[in-house]
Amino acid sequence: MSSLQPPIRRRALIPLCLALAGCQTSTPPDPDPAEVAGVSRELALERSRRLSDIHYRLKLKIPEDPAVRIRGEIAVRFSTTDGERPLVLDFSQPESSVLKVRVGDREVPFRAENEHIVVDGSHLRPGANEVSVEFLAGDNSLNRRQDYLYTLFVPDRASVALPCFDQPDIKASWKVELEVPTTWQAVANGPLESRQDLDGKALYSFLPTKPISTYLLAFAAGRFQIVESDVGGRRWRFFHREDDAAKVERNKDELFSLHDKALRWLEEYTGIAYPFQKFDFVLLPAFQYGGMEHPGAIFYRASSLMLEESATLGQKLGRASLIAHETAHMWFGDLVTMKWFDDVWTKEVFANFMAAKIVHPSFPDLNHELRFLLAHHPSAYRIDRTAGANPIRQPLENLKEAGSLYGPIIYQKAPIVMSHLERLLGEEELRQGLQEYLDSFRFSNASWPDLIAILDRRTSLDLQEWSQVWVEEPGRPTVRVEATYGSDSSRPITGLRMVQEDPQGKGRVWTQDLTPAAASPQGLHTASIRLDGPAADVDEMLGRSDVSYILPDVSGMGYALFKLDPASRKRLLAELSSIPNELHRAIGWLTLWDAMMEGEAAAEEMIELSLQLLSRESAELNIQQFLGGLIQLYWRWIEHPARLELSSRVESQLWKGVEESKSVSLKAAYFEAFRQVALSSSALKRLEAILSGGQAPPGLPLSQRHRTSIALTLALHEFPGWKELLQQQQRRIGNAERRERLAFIRDAVSDDLLQRRAFFEKLREAANRRREPWVLAGLRLLHHPLRAAESREFLAPSLEMLEEIQRTGDIFFPQRWLDASLAGHSSPQAAETVAAFLRERPDYPRRLRDKILQSADGLQRRARSVVR
Repeated sequence: MSSLQPPIRRRALIPLCLALAGCQTSTPPDPDPAEVAGVSRELALERSRRLSDIHYRLKLKIPEDPAVRIRGEIAVRFSTTDGERPLVLDFSQPESSVLKVRVGDREVPFRAENEHIVVDGSHLRPGANEVSVEFLAGDNSLNRRQDYLYTLFVPDRASVALPCFDQPDIKASWKVELEVPTTWQAVANGPLESRQDLDGKALYSFLPTKPISTYLLAFAAGRFQIVESDVGGRRWRFFHREDDAAKVERNKDELFSLHDKALRWLEEYTGIAYPFQKFDFVLLPAFQYGGMEHPGAIFYRASSLMLEESATLGQKLGRASLIAHETAHMWFGDLVTMKWFDDVWTKEVFANFMAAKIVHPSFPDLNHELRFLLAHHPSAYRIDRTAGANPIRQPLENLKEAGSLYGPIIYQKAPIVMSHLERLLGEEELRQGLQEYLDSFRFSNASWPDLIAILDRRTSLDLQEWSQVWVEEPGRPTVRVEATYGSDSSRPITGLRMVQEDPQGKGRVWTQDLTPAAASPQGLHTASIRLDGPAADVDEMLGRSDVSYILPDVSGMGYALFKLDPASRKRLLAELSSIPNELHRAIGWLTLWDAMMEGEAAAEEMIELSLQLLSRESAELNIQQFLGGLIQLYWRWIEHPARLELSSRVESQLWKGVEESKSVSLKAAYFEAFRQVALSSSALKRLEAILSGGQAPPGLPLSQRHRTSIALTLALHEFPGWKELLQQQQRRIGNAERRERLAFIRDAVSDDLLQRRAFFEKLREAANRRREPWVLAGLRLLHHPLRAAESREFLAPSLEMLEEIQRTGDIFFPQRWLDASLAGHSSPQAAETVAAFLRERPDYPRRLRDKILQSADGLQRRARSVVR
């Protein structure tokens, strides 16, 4: 039996086995459904069997002062098949926050324990019931600020704020009423029904929603401005807090246009009209994610959509992809939702998979195969090469652990796997299967096996077996080339086969289509194979002569540790920059990067290759990839004396890129890289002149965000007068929240270790970690490589805080906390700190252990290379 079966089924086998053996057993009493905190799988299954036809009516009184508790009342109407068992509502607040519970119009006693409100079954009846709760709302998932708030309830945080059935497979209609200060605006999932101004308050009433899961319930209220437009026959609105009117004007039309294009594409692809009543979106400062797909009210991080004049191609593409991703969720995730969060990846894979298709028309000059490769493979490889690699689909016993499922394997590897599935099935067959899936489960819930069952009917392939390897298990294969050559001077290929191996020795086979390529003076010669066993012959290559190296795959879709023999690796290092195809150059780069991570290529070689590539590269996506790699190599993979020796050369080449690049986008990419690697006195003086004199690099408009980054860089380097420069920059910032952000993180760059310690100590309090992007920015500065020796003292405490970070933070925060804490370190001592932490805790939670191993992988590999 698969380990993915719910635990209630596994336990059910025990009395059955005993009965078959002739033993007498008594039926144990039903467990108390509220005996554990959080929403266990058992509780979720029990409720989904009993409850149906659920409607909520939520009323909240929101005071202007965030220190004053929000009072609320929620009424839930439902039908139950069992009026005897207790009713369990989820509410992870102390008992004192539950003011009154009624069934119908009768007040009834209740128990508040283990993050639940329990009403005895004697107060209920089979059929229709209504239970209402008066309560004080929890603030953590309401993200209250001085003059606004917004909800963020994924995956199980609705019950942090209010009582509900907080599980994805209990969908319900929500009618929301918000009483707020009269100067505030409000938005929710449902359309606005009315606004009434009474006694200095505004009462917003929203129409009932279509059936949605609790994690998709959303509302925001505060001092927002609203921009409206009619595009494509629809009325669109977005809410924002940006005080730069020129920035709003510069971006607004493109925001509406990108949403409209994504929505129309999805309607055409799915054959289903937009399934919800209206389409608003809200731009929030310091929002924890890039976006969150609440139907009718998508929330975005403002900086992801409100781009600067100097935005790079990557940022523009990222914005379009983010909008397409969140819009795709309206169908994949919101219309059809996973039954349980072990399948959370299904909504994310389709959102990313569809986003890649949707952005294509908006960027007609872009190489979309290259874009897909660079958007997915590097991030997925970063996890799958580690000892903490996790499968795409993971078992989940309690929704309290659901946040630990998120990461690059869901967001980056899964779209690659879905693209492989599309190639196996055919594009139209997959589309028709998805249309059947959406139509069959609309406004309901489905699992990955439900979809596989639909697709399995459309192919002769064994999709169950395929799914077991690609979806249910972690890791990637190792694929290498075995070649034999003739003895004459041109050395023709006499035999060529692709061989795949399972790094874990389990004999697994990753079925995939590959395009091997042989390089000769005449160019790259390609072939096509399906690698569906331990090896496959490449007969198309026989007779090819003068071959210098063979790449195992140049399709951009192959997924493996592609290993080169030493001679091929040496030739590829020498010839990569002269390969004419930009996709092939990127593939060669990733192959060599993997070789470096495996200890088969030197960091010094990769730095030389990076500089050579950057001197010749014309594809902006490749330039951004090579710049990112160069920065990593510069700070982590070489020693400080070598870095100092290299600095002037690197800085000079990057500044040349700033001056000579034709587009503002590329100028911005080169300038950001220059700022990050600046080490010589001349480079730092150049940055100081830009900050003090206000003179931007030629042809590159710099925003206050750029200038703040420069001031922080100068502070890290303890440039003469850095304190005054930082104070001046703080005074220059017009936006109050951006000023507050700089005030929050500035102690992280102090030259005084005591102040940096005080900054870290401040982060021990959960209340000080609520603006997670600010915390992460401060951590990255605290652990910058220039300060790594002194900041090692913060590593062990950071790891010790991880379990609390998991409990109190949002879904991506634990991994990002680790990444921000570890990325600046490269020493064997730092690596040993991490290793000792795990050694001393053999029973540490497995998923958090895996996340530590994932974040520490680069550190451990670099430390091993130093020891060697």
